[in-house]
Order: sequence, then C-alpha cells, then structure tokens
Amino acid sequence: MNTSTRTPFPAACRYLGPAAPDTPITVTLVFRHRAPPAPAGTRGAAMSREAFAQAHGADPAALTRVRALAGRHGLEEVDCQPQRRILRLRGSAQQIGTMFGVSPAHYAMGDSDQRVLGVAQAPNLPDPSVIAVLGLDQRPVAKPHFRPLLTTGTASFTPPELGALYGFPAGTDGGGQTIAIIELGGGYREDDLSSYFASLGIAGPTVTPIAVDGAGNAPGGAADGEVALDIEVAGALAPAARLAVYFAPNTDAGFFDAISQAAHDTGQQPSVISISWGGPEDNWSAASREAMESALQDAVAMGVTVTVAAGDDGATDGQSDGQLHVDYPAASPCVLACGGTRLIASAGTIGSETVWNESASGNGATGGGVSRIFARPAWQAGMNVPATPDGFQGRGVPDVAGVADPLTGYRIRLDGQDLVYGGTSAVAPLWAALVARLNQSLGHDLGDGHASLYPLDGQGFHDITQGDNGHYRAGKGWDACTGLGSPDGTALRSALAG
Repeated sequence: MNTSTRTPFPAACRYLGPAAPDTPITVTLVFRHRAPPAPAGTRGAAMSREAFAQAHGADPAALTRVRALAGRHGLEEVDCQPQRRILRLRGSAQQIGTMFGVSPAHYAMGDSDQRVLGVAQAPNLPDPSVIAVLGLDQRPVAKPHFRPLLTTGTASFTPPELGALYGFPAGTDGGGQTIAIIELGGGYREDDLSSYFASLGIAGPTVTPIAVDGAGNAPGGAADGEVALDIEVAGALAPAARLAVYFAPNTDAGFFDAISQAAHDTGQQPSVISISWGGPEDNWSAASREAMESALQDAVAMGVTVTVAAGDDGATDGQSDGQLHVDYPAASPCVLACGGTRLIASAGTIGSETVWNESASGNGATGGGVSRIFARPAWQAGMNVPATPDGFQGRGVPDVAGVADPLTGYRIRLDGQDLVYGGTSAVAPLWAALVARLNQSLGHDLGDGHASLYPLDGQGFHDITQGDNGHYRAGKGWDACTGLGSPDGTALRSALAG
C-alpha cells in the first residue's frame, strides 16, 4: 500500500477556535489483528465469526496496556469489543488532547455554517498495536453516489425488469440470506417501501434498521434518495432476503463502525454488505484508511461479499486538480467495485450496453481508473490494468458493472413520488442482490468474489466494449470503466457451479 496521506484539515476548513477544555469527546481505538488474516483474493474456506475472533481479534495484552494508560489519563472506557479490535474511550478535550498529543478545536466547513470538531495534528498512537484513533476528526468523509434524473430520460426500468435483462437465476429470491446496507445519513419511510413493493407485486423483504454510534433511521434529509434506492433495488431483486440497514454518522469513526459492526453481527449474520458511499481515495488520512481496510479484511475472511459503488464523477472522481482519481472504499482490494453502464433494451432483451458517460448533460459518468494507494493485486495480473501517470502499478477499478445512467435509470419511490434515479449507488445493491441469489442457489457463500470471478475468463458477463469515462476507454475484457462487465446471472451461476 502506498502511504500517501493528507493534512487532517485542509484550507477549505476555517479555524474557529479551541474546544473548551471540558468538551466531552469519544474516540475509538482500532487495534491490529492478533494474526493477519489471509489476503483478499485468496481462495479458502470462510471462517466463522467465533473462529475469526479467536484467531484474529485484538491481542488481550495490548488491550490491557492501553486500558492502563487511559486510566492514568482519567479516560473512561465506554466499550470494548476484542473481536472487532476496538476500545472506545471518553474524556474531556483536555484529557484526550494530553493522551494523544492533539489540540481539539472547532472548524467551519468551507463557506457553510456547519461546525465540526477536529484536530490539526495526527494523533500519537498510544501503543504499537493501535493502528488508528478515530473520532477526533468529525468531518464528513463520504458522499452518496446516486443521481436523480435531471433531463428527459431515454428509458427507465424497475429492478425486476433489470433482473430479467441480467438473467438473475430463476428459482432464487434471496431466501435465507441477509444483505447489510451501509448508510451515512438519511432514512426511509415504511409507507414508501410498502407501496413500492406492492406496485411491483412483491411482498417485499424484512427491513431492519440498526443504529450505529447514535445514528438511526432519520428520513427528511438529502440522503433519503440514497436510502430508498439501496433498499428498493436490493429488496425488489432479492425479496425473500432480510435487509439490515446500518445507519451511522458520516465520519471516519461512523463509517468504520458501520462496516465492522455489520461484518461481525452474530444476530443478523449478513452474507453480503452493500456500500453506496465514498470519496476520493487520497482524501482519506492513512490511519483512517488503514482502519477501514482492517474492517473490510474482517468481512472477507468471514466469507462476506462487499459490493461498493465506484463513483459518479468520471475518471477524476469529481476533483478539480486536473488529476485522475478513484473512489474509496471502491478502490479497496477487499471489495467488488461496481461501475456504471448505459442500457438500452426492448422486448425484454438488451439491445446495447455502453459505458455510462452523460457528463455533457450534467447526468454524471461512471467512476473508474487505477488506485494510487493500493498495489495491483495478483488476481488482476494479465488484465492489462494501466499504470498511474506516475508509474505506480495500482489496483484497477471497477471489478463489475451494471446500469447506472439516470437516462436509462431505476424507477423508485420516495416521499410518495415515483422517480427515476441512477448512479453507481444503484449498482452496488443490484450486485448485492445477485450475490445473495447466487449464494442461495450454490448452497455456499461467494465470499471474496475476486478469487471466483476473475478466473472465469468472461463467463457470466456481458463484456462492455464501447464508451469512456472521460479518460479510460472500454475494450475487450477488463477495463477501467466497467471492469469485467455487467452480469449474466444464469451463466454466472453455471460457471461458478462448474
């Protein structure tokens, strides 16, 4: 992994002054694995959550050392979960500042009135076993990757229509599976879901909201469209699955905790995690990114497939520096990164499918490219992944694709209205539902899909060969716009079974 990082608070944040010494602050310490799990893409049986905790949880001796140090600084232990490798501590700004060598302060986000707590220094790690101290930086770390239709669309589809076009395996409905959905804001209304699924003639899935770090199902905000899109796409394509929706604050601590809690949830036991949020990979601090990677590694080791939206702003990921960027966590080698296409169909058959790029009309373009942080994994050897402009041999993004162009988008229901949405946010739950149905059909979990999907030599995929995302062009085989392609679910099931 390339260790490039960023300043904790960029110039866009205005310093407002120090936090009062008695300001309460809660931090989450993330510990190293007691023993490293197998790398992503490595074939092998998934570990049970209990076995993983024993083999790869936090080192008890390290927890004891850090607890003692925290006690000497007057910090209160709020929570400790060794299987998740976390220790949560609470104290005053003065106590926290002394233990971690930081100066908590208040900042304004750009020209807005949004105030956040943060520090201008990287915290001192209290023990070699600690990889990150989360909660000191309370800036939003991610944005949702959905796109409302801004102009007249060419076509739109219900999720079941897309399931038929993409050949989702007959005789499957996601029964016996749980899909975890990560949300960093917004909420859903029960009446929207019930009326939406009824309009499709579907009983609909069981949806369970799960609060993380004090957040919860809170409809009424700008992120409601993301939540509706995720639940309605996954639920309509895997109607017999259970959906567990983890609502967390949009901070590095909240994002980490949502993924970690979902991966280790012995009650819900998800087999798939769908993530439709992210941000440019180099906007993350190295420590926050390492903590996130460790949570994603946990999921992979326990046989959980993680599908992640690749972004909706083309090859620059929406940055204005003239450079190429990929989105994180889509850039993680632990996840199936999901790119976007434009889909034209008639009479239940795909007529054409090309790279999604409607930048000229303001309707977005699929993310994709090459990581400048994560080295090229073994399973992408021979895929003609280009080097970055500075020559780094990085992980190629995305892995797979599906329709994301809002001009050929998804029909959803939000606040009592029937709308059309696109974005790679829709592709992550589409692939999550497909994985749930493959799991059901195959009788075992797909787990880390890279080891299974890349060796298939294109079987089970519609190869996308036309279009670009503003820099990278589609071509035969894997490309940095649509990965291996969009799914042919029935062929994919046969190839995996073989």
